[in-house]
Amino acid sequence: MKAMLLAAGRGERMRPLTDEWPKPLLKVGGKALIVHLVEGLVTAGYKDLVINLAYRGEQIESVLGDGTRYRARIGYSREDEALETGGGIYRALPMLGAGPFLVVNADIWTDFPFAKLRREPEGMAHLVLVPNPSYRGEGDFSLRAGRVNNHPPFALTYTGIGIYRPELFNACGAGAFGLAPLLREAAKSGQLEGERYMGSWRDVGTPDRLRDLDEYLREKKRPEPTL
Repeated sequence: MKAMLLAAGRGERMRPLTDEWPKPLLKVGGKALIVHLVEGLVTAGYKDLVINLAYRGEQIESVLGDGTRYRARIGYSREDEALETGGGIYRALPMLGAGPFLVVNADIWTDFPFAKLRREPEGMAHLVLVPNPSYRGEGDFSLRAGRVNNHPPFALTYTGIGIYRPELFNACGAGAFGLAPLLREAAKSGQLEGERYMGSWRDVGTPDRLRDLDEYLREKKRPEPTL
């Protein structure tokens, strides 16, 4: 199975940090966000990666190259302007193959065990959800018996990790469009599966959250004091 990392966004809420660097290259724990993800995916067996690029994409390509140093094979889907999540995936479909594929937002950090993901969803997609973080008033979806739905209360937040079938995009065309409407339509028709993850997941959406994650990872790396 191939995996796609979404890395084309501008990261407006991260300015001025993203004035010079694309958001996926911001560092936490001494390493770029996207490098954490690439290493985690390769460890889990995902070695064929596709990364979409727009804002300062050449910097991401310069850091990751063809993936050899990470024991991966990396291809790039280049966008003149960011096509949003749905449009970015649609443009990359020819690179992702005929079967289900994994998509991961490149601006998150997680210890999610990618190797345990269900690779053949019964419906159009399988999403990984987490309990709503404290900074969110309302989440994205509800989950009942393994099915994602649009009925309140919206106690769960989409992590940016999901398995998708290409058929989810059959009615789409080239250009910029969001992914959320497609997911809500799939949920409405009972074609959206999901799971709740209770481990560590961080959406690095603001400079404060970036700093908090950096401190968390550096603390984890410190050796235990000896008696």
